[in-house]
Amino acid sequence: MEKIRFQSPDGTEEEFFIEEQTMIGGVSYLLVSDSSEEEASAYIMKDVSPEDSPEACYEMVEDEDELQAVYKVFEQMLEDVNLEM
Repeated sequence: MEKIRFQSPDGTEEEFFIEEQTMIGGVSYLLVSDSSEEEASAYIMKDVSPEDSPEACYEMVEDEDELQAVYKVFEQMLEDVNLEM
């Protein structure tokens, strides 16, 4: 499983495991977890970087409607995994 390192606005770094990736409406979304164990917390992040940027900039999805919509897509993609909101 691929790991990715994120830097928060306050400068701290966190590592997440990439569980799945999808593109919806031209926006890239990642489903990441904080552990490779079965009881991990999962987060949905979206790429908010400008199109011409050489690096991706991901932020946690906070809008409830967007979160529900993307959650449903990941739930269908990972039908063998028990996702809970």
